[in-house]
Amino acid sequence: MVMQARPAPGTVRYAACAAVAAARATGKASVRAALAAAALAVAAIWATPAAPARASEAEAVSAIRSHRVITLAPHATEIVFAAGAGEQIVGTVSSSDYPSAARRLPRVGDGITLNREIIITLKPTLFIGWLRSAAALQVERLAGRLDAEVVYFTPAKLRDIPAQVRLAGDMLGSTAYASKAAASMEDRIDALETRYSDRTIVPVFIEVGTLPLYTIGDDPLINDALRICAAVNIYASTGIPAPRVPIESVLIQQPGLIVAPARHDPASQDTLKRWTSYGLTAAARGHVHIADPDALFRPGPRLIDATEALCAAIDRARMDYP
Repeated sequence: MVMQARPAPGTVRYAACAAVAAARATGKASVRAALAAAALAVAAIWATPAAPARASEAEAVSAIRSHRVITLAPHATEIVFAAGAGEQIVGTVSSSDYPSAARRLPRVGDGITLNREIIITLKPTLFIGWLRSAAALQVERLAGRLDAEVVYFTPAKLRDIPAQVRLAGDMLGSTAYASKAAASMEDRIDALETRYSDRTIVPVFIEVGTLPLYTIGDDPLINDALRICAAVNIYASTGIPAPRVPIESVLIQQPGLIVAPARHDPASQDTLKRWTSYGLTAAARGHVHIADPDALFRPGPRLIDATEALCAAIDRARMDYP
């Protein structure tokens, strides 16, 4: 049994954005290579029809209260732990590193290439993935042999994250814990929307590659977070996963804040100096926000943490804008 609706165009765009951000943050691959990999993933996703999710399927999965879970994406790992069912995970992918307990889990591959032999020895009863990619399709075939379920957690809005924490709790028998955790997340989202709903809209530029310059385009999840903060991505309407943009285009639009994913503090000063030298007013005023790329770009619970920090940075920039 497979549960997933056909991925929305914005969700597919997210795959490319996340790939570019990861390349910039880790330095392990060029942005161009990351985009190429993302393009292959997108082609595989759209080439494959997905079965629509039905309530009866969710009930059938949730009827089994104890599972042996393999998560195929790091945000799926985070969602299961947030739902209070982390002890049911028996395997995951190499990039699953949060919470700390996830680092001790057996690895079944990197999310693109999976080790069938290891998966079989772990005797999974449930796989939880992100997108219906080529690797996921291999898992679906294997799941059929193992009599296991396959579920996809694909949030397109910030509120989808607590909803999927609830779903994980229902499936894995931790409903009470998951409902409490999800309610707390929803309260935090409510508080952000209430606080910023009547604020002046601030245009934001998200820098995910510098040489050449890349940004995030029409990604529903990140743009929903910006909406909650009373901000807008200046390239949200491009319709391109991770558009390459000229510096002059950014300067013409004069965003009030620059967001750059990085894992170290010096990146803030580097970004600030570079954009100040280009003549961007926001940079000259010190409005650069450095975000943990895992928290900002993984569609999991930590995106709510990242959104709170993002909203605060936007609000500081708002004082000087326009």
